[in-house]
Amino acid sequence: MGEKLLMKGNEVIAEAAIRAGCRHYFGYPITPQTEIAHYMAKKMPEVDGTFVQAESEIAAINMVYGAASAGARVLTSSSSPGISLKQEGISYIAGAELPAVVVNIVRCGPGLGGILPAQCDYFQAVKGGGHGDYKMVVLAPCSVQELYEMTVEAFNISDKYRILTMIMGDGILGQMMEAVEFKDKEDIISPDKNWATTGTQMKREHNVVTSIFINPEVLENHNHKLQEKYALITENEIKVETYNCENADIIVAAFGTVARIIKNVIKMAEKEGIKVGLIRPITLWPFPERAFQKYADVPKAFLTVELNAGQMLEDVKLAVNGKKPVHFYGRMGGMLPTQQEILDKIKDILK
Repeated sequence: MGEKLLMKGNEVIAEAAIRAGCRHYFGYPITPQTEIAHYMAKKMPEVDGTFVQAESEIAAINMVYGAASAGARVLTSSSSPGISLKQEGISYIAGAELPAVVVNIVRCGPGLGGILPAQCDYFQAVKGGGHGDYKMVVLAPCSVQELYEMTVEAFNISDKYRILTMIMGDGILGQMMEAVEFKDKEDIISPDKNWATTGTQMKREHNVVTSIFINPEVLENHNHKLQEKYALITENEIKVETYNCENADIIVAAFGTVARIIKNVIKMAEKEGIKVGLIRPITLWPFPERAFQKYADVPKAFLTVELNAGQMLEDVKLAVNGKKPVHFYGRMGGMLPTQQEILDKIKDILK
């Protein structure tokens, strides 16, 4: 490893993107992710890159479409309402099979909501918030170090599969400062982008990047191709952390910042003779169903803890498939659950 620095999460995302070869950033300011744009505005000129503060989130995501079409590594970032505005462009990018990375540092909602942290965009991210049968890879880091590593990974996954990849954190993760250790050199995947619209130089046929297919048979075949790609990603790219799950009395499912709280709850519960396990999905899509299936017969029950009204809960229930009861505890509006609240919920379930 190389240098170790104390940095804010949002700035780490931007620095990691630059180290991963991103040279084009298009965005629009919105709290709590604006530091990503600030950092890119300062750093992109230093690496001969392009920074554009677009006139809107809609403009920014369509600029991403253009740069990705030319084969560039490109990033945009926003927070919940801004991601909603980008949804049409996200679907277009998915339909055109373009590699790009989008960051959502989630704030609370619905509507304009507030600037405090939340996880209420889970459905939007993993179920396809825009139109059509599309998916994007969704990575959920839980530390500033993981923000760095997963940003680099996001660009590699995008290029490997020609797919949009989202890094989804919350306001805490974007704003907190932690030590982060950077590599001296990144492991960069550089596939041949012979599909890109880079100019023919009269040496080949024109490349066409589009998401519109008028002929229904052609469009159906295109959709089948996309579904085959999603199946391949599901087979190869699932990331999950399982912790303390063997012989657990109860297994908690949590992602992102909340998973860090759960690790402290595990220590508290242990002092009271309760064994709590943790399954932390790192890829929210593809969802790590097999991890839940592996431990489905172990605990008396499962509990999902989220900063929303119960969104990942549905996927956990599907994965557990009725073998054990699945309970939920959540806070909303920017409120965070305390360790004691969660422990009390666990005790109540195990009565």
